[in-house]
Amino acid sequence: MKSQSIKTWAWVHKWSSIVCTAFMLLLCVTGLPLIFHHEIGHLLGTEVETPKMAPGTPHASLDQVLAVARAQHPDRVVQFASKDADDDNLWFVTMTPTPAPTDDFRSVAIDARTAKVLAQPRFDQGFMYVMFKLHVDLFAGLPGKLFLGLMGLLLLVAVVSGVVLYSPFMRKLDFGTVRRDRRTRLKWLDLHNLLGIVTLVWVFVVGATGMINTWADLVIKYWQHDQLSALLVPYQGQPLVPVAERGSVQRSMEAAQAQAPDTKLSFIAFPGTAFSSPHHTTFFLKGNEPFTSKLLQPVLVDAKTAEVTAAPKLPWYLTALLVSQPLHFGDYGGMPMQILWALLDIATIIVLGSGLYLWLRKGQPTHEHKPRPGAAGAAEPAQALPLAPAAATRASTQLEGAP
Repeated sequence: MKSQSIKTWAWVHKWSSIVCTAFMLLLCVTGLPLIFHHEIGHLLGTEVETPKMAPGTPHASLDQVLAVARAQHPDRVVQFASKDADDDNLWFVTMTPTPAPTDDFRSVAIDARTAKVLAQPRFDQGFMYVMFKLHVDLFAGLPGKLFLGLMGLLLLVAVVSGVVLYSPFMRKLDFGTVRRDRRTRLKWLDLHNLLGIVTLVWVFVVGATGMINTWADLVIKYWQHDQLSALLVPYQGQPLVPVAERGSVQRSMEAAQAQAPDTKLSFIAFPGTAFSSPHHTTFFLKGNEPFTSKLLQPVLVDAKTAEVTAAPKLPWYLTALLVSQPLHFGDYGGMPMQILWALLDIATIIVLGSGLYLWLRKGQPTHEHKPRPGAAGAAEPAQALPLAPAAATRASTQLEGAP
């Protein structure tokens, strides 16, 4: 690789890393507890558990469950309802002042068999909520998400440029070499490059899926405009369906599940909310296999008549979004994958921290004087990093930030 090209790639790596490193460190630190959010919830006692009953105990009507939830917050409307991912006997009903998207929500956990309130957990406060909001949008909503998406893009640039620079940097060194007998900054440079290349694929995958996740709000709005708008032509001019005029939600759910057999319910979006239309109750169903359980099939049911209106297939961009979300947090392989994700996250924190250290100590030379063999007290001229040409040496000793 020509020396000028190396200088250019080193400049790209340096500045893309410097700009995004602080935010990537924040995302790695906040992402670590989110990998184990269920386990931490159990330790903190914030997870809701249903009482033990005989297997096969029938479930109460969903209409009854929703009526119980509304009675807890009569000044609010039901925005979403979902089954717990690990407990089919538990409903979570989310209620807000209006159907429009808002951070002002209340959750009611209801036993699906007895329709009794088990708890009203506050998912909008506490340690895990702070970690989640910092990780997702920096408490800044959509602008915060898009900003973090930009930082994710810079991370990918830093990864690619780091890979390009790794080959000339290691030209005269064995893979994995960490020169422990040299100055501290040089040892950290070797460690930075080693961990960077080892975690390369993981960092790229997690960075790319994280960047995609920041576009979720825009992708969903585009889907609504692109596909749902055509389905709403017969409803033009009609207002939002009042709660009193809506048909049975239980009957609507049964109709939706009959439309997509061999699936189970993921969540329900009620009329006027972000994932539905003003005239439909939308049921999002998922498969029963590890992979298909991450993909959703929307079924739109007329809120008045409880009849299925449409069951459109998700476009590729929504499928990519749905697949990227669990991959980002390692939700595919259970505890072993969570532990692997955590170890790689910690390694990435070291890569980012060492890159920051290298930049802050950039004025310190990475060479040292050593006595010549057989000449006690004699000093050898300063030796630079073992790279060729000399311009490559100067550029490569400035590797900082992400791998």
